[in-house]
Amino acid sequence: MKSALLFDLDGTLVDTDHLHLAAFNQLFAEEGFEVDRPTYTAQIMGKPNSAIAAAMLPHLPAKTALALLTRKEAAYRGMVGQLAPIAGLVPLLEWAAARGIPCGVVTNAPRANAELVLAGLSLAGRFHTLVIGDELAAAKPDPLPYRTGLERLGAMAARSVAFEDSPSGMKAALGAGLTLVGLATSLPEAAMLDHGAHLAIRDFTDPRLPGIIEARLAGAV
Repeated sequence: MKSALLFDLDGTLVDTDHLHLAAFNQLFAEEGFEVDRPTYTAQIMGKPNSAIAAAMLPHLPAKTALALLTRKEAAYRGMVGQLAPIAGLVPLLEWAAARGIPCGVVTNAPRANAELVLAGLSLAGRFHTLVIGDELAAAKPDPLPYRTGLERLGAMAARSVAFEDSPSGMKAALGAGLTLVGLATSLPEAAMLDHGAHLAIRDFTDPRLPGIIEARLAGAV
Protein backbone atom coordinates (compact mmCIF):
# COMPACT_ATOMS: atom_id res chain seq x y z
CA MET A 1 0.00 0.00 0.00
CA LYS A 2 1.26 3.48 -0.83
CA SER A 3 0.82 7.05 0.35
CA ALA A 4 -1.58 9.68 -0.97
CA LEU A 5 -2.54 13.30 -0.46
CA LEU A 6 -6.29 13.95 -0.33
CA PHE A 7 -7.77 17.42 -0.60
CA ASP A 8 -11.15 18.94 0.06
CA LEU A 9 -12.15 21.43 -2.64
CA ASP A 10 -13.87 24.65 -1.52
CA GLY A 11 -11.83 26.53 1.07
CA THR A 12 -8.92 24.11 0.67
CA LEU A 13 -7.80 24.21 -2.96
CA VAL A 14 -9.44 27.59 -3.57
CA ASP A 15 -11.32 30.16 -1.50
CA THR A 16 -14.85 30.16 -2.95
CA ASP A 17 -16.89 30.36 0.23
CA HIS A 18 -17.84 34.00 -0.39
CA LEU A 19 -19.38 32.95 -3.72
CA HIS A 20 -21.29 30.09 -2.12
CA LEU A 21 -22.64 32.44 0.55
CA ALA A 22 -23.80 34.94 -2.07
CA ALA A 23 -25.51 32.18 -4.07
CA PHE A 24 -27.24 30.77 -0.99
CA ASN A 25 -28.56 34.19 -0.03
CA GLN A 26 -29.77 34.84 -3.57
CA LEU A 27 -32.03 31.77 -3.28
CA PHE A 28 -32.81 32.06 0.45
CA ALA A 29 -34.20 35.55 -0.26
CA GLU A 30 -37.09 33.81 -2.02
CA GLU A 31 -37.95 32.25 1.35
CA GLY A 32 -37.67 35.57 3.17
CA PHE A 33 -34.34 35.23 4.98
CA GLU A 34 -30.60 35.33 4.53
CA VAL A 35 -27.62 33.97 6.44
CA ASP A 36 -24.48 35.70 7.68
CA ARG A 37 -20.94 34.33 7.46
CA PRO A 38 -20.91 32.78 10.98
CA THR A 39 -24.17 30.94 10.25
CA TYR A 40 -22.81 29.79 6.91
CA THR A 41 -19.66 28.49 8.59
CA ALA A 42 -21.53 26.70 11.37
CA GLN A 43 -24.48 25.22 9.50
CA ILE A 44 -23.67 25.06 5.80
CA MET A 45 -19.95 24.94 5.01
CA GLY A 46 -18.74 21.52 3.96
CA LYS A 47 -22.11 19.80 4.29
CA PRO A 48 -24.04 17.99 1.52
CA ASN A 49 -27.19 19.61 0.18
CA SER A 50 -29.38 17.03 1.91
CA ALA A 51 -28.09 18.18 5.30
CA ILE A 52 -28.30 21.86 4.32
CA ALA A 53 -31.91 21.41 3.26
CA ALA A 54 -32.80 19.85 6.60
CA ALA A 55 -31.00 22.55 8.59
CA MET A 56 -31.94 25.68 6.63
CA LEU A 57 -35.21 24.84 4.85
CA PRO A 58 -37.13 22.60 7.27
CA HIS A 59 -40.38 24.42 6.39
CA LEU A 60 -40.24 23.11 2.82
CA PRO A 61 -40.94 19.60 1.57
CA ALA A 62 -37.64 17.81 1.05
CA LYS A 63 -38.07 17.63 -2.73
CA THR A 64 -38.80 21.37 -2.94
CA ALA A 65 -35.86 22.26 -0.72
CA LEU A 66 -33.44 20.15 -2.78
CA ALA A 67 -34.76 21.72 -5.98
CA LEU A 68 -34.05 25.19 -4.55
CA LEU A 69 -30.52 24.11 -3.61
CA THR A 70 -29.99 22.72 -7.11
CA ARG A 71 -30.80 26.21 -8.39
CA LYS A 72 -28.34 27.61 -5.86
CA GLU A 73 -25.59 25.45 -7.36
CA ALA A 74 -26.41 26.81 -10.82
CA ALA A 75 -26.31 30.35 -9.43
CA TYR A 76 -22.91 29.62 -7.86
CA ARG A 77 -21.51 28.26 -11.11
CA GLY A 78 -22.62 31.46 -12.81
CA MET A 79 -20.57 33.47 -10.31
CA VAL A 80 -17.36 31.50 -10.80
CA GLY A 81 -14.90 33.47 -12.87
CA GLN A 82 -11.13 33.54 -12.81
CA LEU A 83 -9.94 31.43 -9.90
CA ALA A 84 -6.57 31.21 -8.18
CA PRO A 85 -5.42 28.25 -6.08
CA ILE A 86 -4.52 28.71 -2.43
CA ALA A 87 -0.90 29.90 -2.19
CA GLY A 88 1.64 27.08 -2.36
CA LEU A 89 -0.76 24.46 -3.71
CA VAL A 90 0.79 24.05 -7.15
CA PRO A 91 4.34 23.56 -5.80
CA LEU A 92 2.98 20.96 -3.35
CA LEU A 93 1.26 19.07 -6.17
CA GLU A 94 4.45 19.23 -8.25
CA TRP A 95 6.43 17.90 -5.28
CA ALA A 96 4.01 14.98 -4.92
CA ALA A 97 4.09 14.21 -8.65
CA ALA A 98 7.90 14.14 -8.66
CA ARG A 99 7.78 11.50 -5.94
CA GLY A 100 5.01 9.43 -7.47
CA ILE A 101 2.54 10.27 -4.70
CA PRO A 102 -1.02 10.29 -6.07
CA CYS A 103 -3.37 13.12 -5.14
CA GLY A 104 -7.15 13.13 -5.01
CA VAL A 105 -10.03 15.51 -4.34
CA VAL A 106 -12.70 14.47 -1.82
CA THR A 107 -15.65 16.85 -1.69
CA ASN A 108 -19.32 17.21 -0.86
CA ALA A 109 -19.70 19.63 -3.78
CA PRO A 110 -21.82 18.47 -6.71
CA ARG A 111 -19.76 17.03 -9.56
CA ALA A 112 -20.62 19.91 -11.91
CA ASN A 113 -19.26 22.41 -9.36
CA ALA A 114 -16.12 20.41 -8.67
CA GLU A 115 -15.28 19.90 -12.33
CA LEU A 116 -15.90 23.58 -13.08
CA VAL A 117 -13.60 24.73 -10.26
CA LEU A 118 -10.81 22.27 -11.11
CA ALA A 119 -10.97 23.34 -14.74
CA GLY A 120 -10.93 27.00 -13.70
CA LEU A 121 -7.82 26.34 -11.63
CA SER A 122 -6.20 24.36 -14.49
CA LEU A 123 -5.66 21.55 -11.97
CA ALA A 124 -7.93 18.75 -13.19
CA GLY A 125 -5.03 16.77 -14.66
CA ARG A 126 -3.07 16.88 -11.43
CA PHE A 127 -5.54 14.72 -9.49
CA HIS A 128 -5.90 10.98 -9.89
CA THR A 129 -9.43 10.75 -8.53
CA LEU A 130 -12.42 12.98 -7.74
CA VAL A 131 -14.68 11.64 -4.98
CA ILE A 132 -18.15 13.22 -4.75
CA GLY A 133 -19.83 12.64 -1.40
CA ASP A 134 -23.40 12.65 -2.69
CA GLU A 135 -22.52 9.91 -5.20
CA LEU A 136 -21.73 7.53 -2.33
CA ALA A 137 -23.90 5.85 0.29
CA ALA A 138 -22.82 8.57 2.77
CA ALA A 139 -21.19 11.98 2.38
CA LYS A 140 -18.96 13.83 4.85
CA PRO A 141 -18.93 13.92 7.88
CA ASP A 142 -19.05 10.16 7.34
CA PRO A 143 -15.52 8.86 6.63
CA LEU A 144 -16.70 6.90 3.56
CA PRO A 145 -15.63 9.56 1.01
CA TYR A 146 -12.07 9.56 2.34
CA ARG A 147 -11.99 5.78 2.58
CA THR A 148 -13.18 5.69 -1.03
CA GLY A 149 -10.40 8.06 -2.08
CA LEU A 150 -7.79 5.90 -0.37
CA GLU A 151 -9.18 2.75 -1.98
CA ARG A 152 -9.20 4.27 -5.46
CA LEU A 153 -5.59 5.39 -5.07
CA GLY A 154 -4.44 2.14 -3.50
CA ALA A 155 -3.22 4.10 -0.49
CA MET A 156 -3.04 3.41 3.22
CA ALA A 157 -4.52 5.90 5.70
CA ALA A 158 -1.57 5.46 8.05
CA ARG A 159 0.75 6.89 5.39
CA SER A 160 -1.52 9.53 3.88
CA VAL A 161 -2.55 13.12 4.61
CA ALA A 162 -5.87 14.94 4.22
CA PHE A 163 -6.32 18.70 3.84
CA GLU A 164 -9.62 20.19 5.07
CA ASP A 165 -11.22 23.46 6.14
CA SER A 166 -14.65 22.51 7.53
CA PRO A 167 -15.71 20.69 10.71
CA SER A 168 -17.64 18.05 8.76
CA GLY A 169 -14.68 17.41 6.49
CA MET A 170 -12.26 17.23 9.39
CA LYS A 171 -14.47 14.70 11.14
CA ALA A 172 -14.57 12.60 7.98
CA ALA A 173 -10.80 12.66 7.49
CA LEU A 174 -10.06 11.79 11.10
CA GLY A 175 -12.66 9.02 11.00
CA ALA A 176 -10.83 7.52 8.02
CA GLY A 177 -7.59 7.46 10.03
CA LEU A 178 -5.78 10.18 8.09
CA THR A 179 -3.35 12.74 9.38
CA LEU A 180 -5.26 16.00 9.11
CA VAL A 181 -3.93 19.39 8.04
CA GLY A 182 -6.48 22.16 8.56
CA LEU A 183 -6.64 25.14 6.19
CA ALA A 184 -7.63 28.21 8.20
CA THR A 185 -9.43 29.93 5.33
CA SER A 186 -12.79 30.19 7.13
CA LEU A 187 -12.04 29.15 10.71
CA PRO A 188 -9.19 30.38 12.93
CA GLU A 189 -6.21 28.11 13.40
CA ALA A 190 -7.16 27.44 17.03
CA ALA A 191 -10.56 26.15 15.93
CA MET A 192 -8.90 23.79 13.44
CA LEU A 193 -6.78 22.35 16.22
CA ASP A 194 -9.83 22.06 18.48
CA HIS A 195 -11.51 19.97 15.77
CA GLY A 196 -8.56 17.58 15.78
CA ALA A 197 -6.23 18.89 13.08
CA HIS A 198 -2.65 17.76 13.57
CA LEU A 199 -1.49 21.03 12.00
CA ALA A 200 -3.34 24.25 11.15
CA ILE A 201 -1.99 26.44 8.34
CA ARG A 202 -3.04 29.60 6.50
CA ASP A 203 -1.88 28.23 3.14
CA PHE A 204 0.44 25.63 1.64
CA THR A 205 3.53 27.81 1.99
CA ASP A 206 3.66 27.15 5.75
CA PRO A 207 7.23 25.99 6.53
CA ARG A 208 5.94 23.35 8.96
CA LEU A 209 4.00 21.51 6.28
CA PRO A 210 6.82 19.54 4.57
CA GLY A 211 7.88 18.07 7.89
CA ILE A 212 4.48 16.68 8.85
CA ILE A 213 3.92 15.30 5.32
CA GLU A 214 7.33 13.62 5.22
CA ALA A 215 6.78 12.13 8.68
CA ARG A 216 3.37 10.74 7.71
CA LEU A 217 4.65 9.28 4.44
CA ALA A 218 7.30 7.52 6.47
CA GLY A 219 4.68 6.23 8.93
CA ALA A 220 6.13 8.26 11.78
CA VAL A 221 3.13 10.43 12.74
